[in-house]
Amino acid sequence: MRIALTYNLRLSDSEEEAEFDSVETVNTLAGAIERLGHRLERVEVSGPASRIVARLEAYSPDLIFNTAEGRRGRFREAFYPALFDELGIPYTGSDAYALAVTLDKQLTKLMLREHGVRTPGWQYVEHPEELNPRALRFPVIVKPNFEGSSKGITQDSVAETVEELQQKCAFALERYPAGVLVEEYISGRDITVPYLAAVQNEFGGVLSPVEYVIDPKLSGARKYDIYDYALKTTHTRAVTVRAPAKLSPAMSDELRETARKIFRVCDCHDLGRLDFRVSDAGVPHFLEINALPSLEPGAGIYVAAELEGLHLDRVIDSIIESAAKRNGIKDSPRRQGKPTRKSGPLRMGFAYNVKRIKPTADAQQDSEAEYDAPSTLQAIREAIASYGHEVIDLEANQELPTVLAVTPIDVVFNIAEGFKGRNRESQVPALLELLDIPYTGSDPATLSIALDKALAKRIVRQHNINTPNFQLMVTGKERLSREFTRFPLLAKPVAEGSSKGVVSSSVCHSEVELREVVRECAGKYQQPVLVEEYISGREFTVGLLGERRPKVLPPMEIVFLDETEKTPVYSFQHKLEWNDRIRYDVPARLEPNLLEKLRTAARAAFMALGCRDVARIDFRMDERGKVYFIECNPLPGLTPGWSDLVLIAQGAGMDYRTLIGEILSGAIRRYKEREQRRAADREAPTVSNGNGHGSAQAVLGLEPSAESREGKG
Repeated sequence: MRIALTYNLRLSDSEEEAEFDSVETVNTLAGAIERLGHRLERVEVSGPASRIVARLEAYSPDLIFNTAEGRRGRFREAFYPALFDELGIPYTGSDAYALAVTLDKQLTKLMLREHGVRTPGWQYVEHPEELNPRALRFPVIVKPNFEGSSKGITQDSVAETVEELQQKCAFALERYPAGVLVEEYISGRDITVPYLAAVQNEFGGVLSPVEYVIDPKLSGARKYDIYDYALKTTHTRAVTVRAPAKLSPAMSDELRETARKIFRVCDCHDLGRLDFRVSDAGVPHFLEINALPSLEPGAGIYVAAELEGLHLDRVIDSIIESAAKRNGIKDSPRRQGKPTRKSGPLRMGFAYNVKRIKPTADAQQDSEAEYDAPSTLQAIREAIASYGHEVIDLEANQELPTVLAVTPIDVVFNIAEGFKGRNRESQVPALLELLDIPYTGSDPATLSIALDKALAKRIVRQHNINTPNFQLMVTGKERLSREFTRFPLLAKPVAEGSSKGVVSSSVCHSEVELREVVRECAGKYQQPVLVEEYISGREFTVGLLGERRPKVLPPMEIVFLDETEKTPVYSFQHKLEWNDRIRYDVPARLEPNLLEKLRTAARAAFMALGCRDVARIDFRMDERGKVYFIECNPLPGLTPGWSDLVLIAQGAGMDYRTLIGEILSGAIRRYKEREQRRAADREAPTVSNGNGHGSAQAVLGLEPSAESREGKG
């Protein structure tokens, strides 16, 4: 689609421009819209309306993505949507009526009170003499009635006596003559409930409540625990967004049901945000609605959307999707499965599994530990798009085969982990090979073998690469292998990644302990348990990039700092939370001969397992300098500034974008080779089939199928 992005640009830190969008926000929105495959025109709306009209008429967009707040007046947010309606151009978000009503806090409260929505007691005041303090319970808070972004709300906005209220009300009216709201102050917590109409959930697009948490160091110095203007502008780092909010399931559901009612009553479209105050007694009170919520990076709407598995681009896409559907705009050719170009940037599919369940440090909840957080997906997406490619999301769920069947894709950047079984990592690559779509990373055979640690060890042993002695146990009752000459032994699931199942208790110092750990591990992960000799010594991980002659990146050493741990392992807790128990040395500090041993072993293991494009291989080195292969990860994590491979690349002087480009390069080469083969096949001479017509099947020595002989249909 042709989309115009309309916005007010923030040029100063003045309160007048507090609701405007920063350059960072505008660039973030524009980048997302362009990555989604749309043609974009940026339209900054400051200045005469005639100029805006001229630009929009000249560009003639299919849709306007509107974030413009307007500069002045009680109807400023409604001005631009009313203008777009007059021009007949569809736009995202609520219409002029809804924006005018929701900017008026007291009018919104009056409407919602008729529908049984609980709010704090309040008075709307336009002149000081209208104030009736006796009708309110103190303390009260005084705030502008027609402002957003906490404008006019400070610690001094709260009054505890009638005299204070009269003074503060008079002062507020001088600054905000359009009127102020005097509202009973609720001691409690600030909760916000975002809304994305396109999200299909049981609450009609209302997302999980999130909570603003103020740094205790700053909170202790503030009399009133409110999310005021200073926190939104000056002390932004002192506020974090907790998602989901710390609420009981019943309270969360109540807020979402209330929110659904409010958005319906106020006739909000596409997106929105509600602010509640939950009292110390656990009673929720509606404060205000924002039908034109902030879309700046880190905003609550993104954080709540992550709980639904939506990354930043998908949030923007859902807003566009909702507005397009509401206005009857046909979707883009790409989304209809039609070719959009004959040449130009590649249509780059991005296959992934999104992490919706956050792992816990005690490893009790680790079902989605191998999946990627929306922030990681966004970083990869932006890196791919920076090379000029069109990024098309392909979440690796049961709908993927259908999506691939109707969506033209040139190449796929694959980080999908799959769902279950020891072949799960090979599911997406196998599907892509069936459809003859080139993709990044190793093929299905390598991915299946590498995920099965025992099978991988057998193969590397055949190539004379050292690995600890090992055996598989299913119940914990099996006879121990004679290869084991001493304890400790290490027990872990045979087909898991991200160190799932590897905790401090995985190192067993007796047979009784081992059998108990195996029994628990096999029960939890429903798979055999790999038992192997514990190699006491230094731990390394090595990244490799390429194919036939892979580039070996400088090894990284995982240095264990807790001297009380006699048998340390690089555990699930370490990977989940970088702490003071480990240190990453990259490049590792190694003598030249030991460095060469490690590089040689890494390259040999990469080749033996048939890896391609990228892999990370783990080793242990004993006191004598003997290198032992532990396992290979051909689908390594790519979280910026966190994942081992990313840290290794940084140690090699390679930035994140370059790392993604290196992984991508092999797949693009294979794509070009495929296109050359196809071109050659099209130009190949045909062979007569006896009727004077050429047959490609005859050239390939194939018999036509019965269907092709008899005709389809």
